[in-house]
Amino acid sequence: MWAAPRRAASVAWVAALVLSGCGGGVYLGWGFDDSPPAVTITTAATSVPAGQSVRFVAAATDENGIDHVNFYRLDGGAAVLLGTDSSVPYEWLVTAPSDGRTSLSVFARASDDSGNRADSEVVTIAVTQ
Repeated sequence: MWAAPRRAASVAWVAALVLSGCGGGVYLGWGFDDSPPAVTITTAATSVPAGQSVRFVAAATDENGIDHVNFYRLDGGAAVLLGTDSSVPYEWLVTAPSDGRTSLSVFARASDDSGNRADSEVVTIAVTQ
C-alpha cells in the first residue's frame, strides 16, 4: 500500500530537481511563514471606576490562522499578562486598578499558527476614583 505513494512522491521530487536544474520552477506546497499577524484592540469605554471591570476586544488576522491573543496591562514600563483567548471574538475583562492610578493601559499580542507575534497599539482609558 505504501509503495505507490512513496513512488509518486519520489517521482515528483526528481521532477522538481530536474526542472529547477534547467531553470524551470516548481512549487511543492511547502512554505515558511515569517509574516506577523495583524492585530487591533478596542473598548467601548472611555473611563472605568476603580475596581470595576471593562471589556477589551481584539481583532486579529493572519493568512495561516490565529492561535491565540494575549491581553496585557501596562504597569509603569512593564507589561503584565492578564489572560489569553484562543477563540473569536478575542476579548478580556480587565479590572481597573484601585491603587490610586488615574489611567488603565491595555494592549493585545496576537500569535499566529506559525508562532509569529504582533502587538496592537496601546489603548488607554481613565480610571475614576
